[in-house]
Amino acid sequence: MGSFWDQRYAEPGYKYGTEPNAFVVEQATRLEPGSCVLLPGDGEGRNSVWLAGQGHNVLAIDASGVGLDKARALAVERGVQIATMQADLDDWQPGPASADAVVLVYLHLPSALRPTVHRQLARALVPGGWLILEAFEPAQLGCSSGGPGDPDLLYPLDELEADFRNRLETVMAWSGEVTLDEGAGHRGPARVVRYVGRRAA
Repeated sequence: MGSFWDQRYAEPGYKYGTEPNAFVVEQATRLEPGSCVLLPGDGEGRNSVWLAGQGHNVLAIDASGVGLDKARALAVERGVQIATMQADLDDWQPGPASADAVVLVYLHLPSALRPTVHRQLARALVPGGWLILEAFEPAQLGCSSGGPGDPDLLYPLDELEADFRNRLETVMAWSGEVTLDEGAGHRGPARVVRYVGRRAA
C-alpha cells in the first residue's frame, strides 16, 4: 500500500492541497487546547499541520514515506511542529487511552480490516476523547470528484456506525452530498459520510 501512495505523492505539488479538510475545521472546535491528536492516513499532512497550527500536539501516521516527507516540509513552511510515523494500520495500533482525539479523513480501509482498526482507534481515546471522520460512501462511485474505485473501500453509514457501537457515543452520523475543493485529488460534488463520536467520560 505504501508504494502505491509513494507513487501518487511523488507527483509535483500536493495531491489534496495544503489546506485542511472543511469538516475537520468545523469539528476541531470540540477539542481542548493542546490536545494530543492522532491522524492515521494523513498523507501529505494538510490536516496534521493545520491542527498543529491551532496549538495541538499531533502525530501523523501514514504508510507512505513520500507523503510524510511532504507533511514535514509543509510543517516547516508553516512554522509548526508535527510528529510523524511511517506505519501500516494492518500491523500498527495505538496504545489504549493515548490520545485526546483521532481524526480520520478519507482513510479507506478494506471491509475485512476496517472494523478492527476502528475499534483500536476508539480504544486509543481517553475518556471524553473525540473521533472525527469523513470518508466517501458507496454512492461516490457515480461521482468524478475522487475516491476509491473499489466498492469494498467505500463506507456505508450503517456499517460505520456499527464499527463504533458500544465503544463511542455517537454525536453525529450523516451521509449526503458536499462540494469538495481539496487540490486536484478531490474536487467537485461528492457523496460522503461524516461521523463524530465521543468516548464516555
